[in-house]
Amino acid sequence: MPYRILVADDEADIVHMLRDLFSMKGYEVLAAYGGEEALKLSEQSPDLILLDVNMPDIDGFSLCRRIRDFVSCPILFLTAKIEDADKVKGFASGGDDYILKPFSSAELLARVAAHLRREKRRQSEVKVKFDRGLVIDYTQRCVFQDGEPVKLAKKEFEIVELLSTHPSQVFDRERIYEAIWGYEGEGDSAVVAEHIRRIRAKLTAASCGERIETVWGVGYKWKK
Repeated sequence: MPYRILVADDEADIVHMLRDLFSMKGYEVLAAYGGEEALKLSEQSPDLILLDVNMPDIDGFSLCRRIRDFVSCPILFLTAKIEDADKVKGFASGGDDYILKPFSSAELLARVAAHLRREKRRQSEVKVKFDRGLVIDYTQRCVFQDGEPVKLAKKEFEIVELLSTHPSQVFDRERIYEAIWGYEGEGDSAVVAEHIRRIRAKLTAASCGERIETVWGVGYKWKK
């Protein structure tokens, strides 16, 4: 499997250049033209992230802080200039290195390769979803809203996992029961409605918004 690199910069020419450069070297490239797009693409478990410091919607430092607790890969900042204070700020936000613009292709490739060689991933694959302040970490089996944990019981998290990994797909109570409790579960699908009620109450209390939608007469789905 080729390494997957996320490139985020609001200058389209730089994104295109980096995409072509890494693609020619056999890397898989995820291209983002702003911070919000980079945040969403971070769900795809990149092996390394290149972040422009001065993106207008979310600057590189802020974006790094938002994803660092959930993404273990190296994060390298791209910047035209760097002061000591900026270096401190960048490393404090969770960054691993700086690459100054303009940079040579040879140096960039070498720096990226070096970080990939040194990186010992904490997990073989990081699975995480970012959605308007809500973070679902499927690897650690936990949920956060604006950085604060939302405490869900085991079955409650499993229902959230099932629905959120299939957004907009409707699941009836019987299918949810079979997926979570199994065919040999002792009980019936009525317990699903009670668990959905508890999940909604906890998400509402944590200001997560309306995430689980009832499709009357059919079942439940996760709102995109």
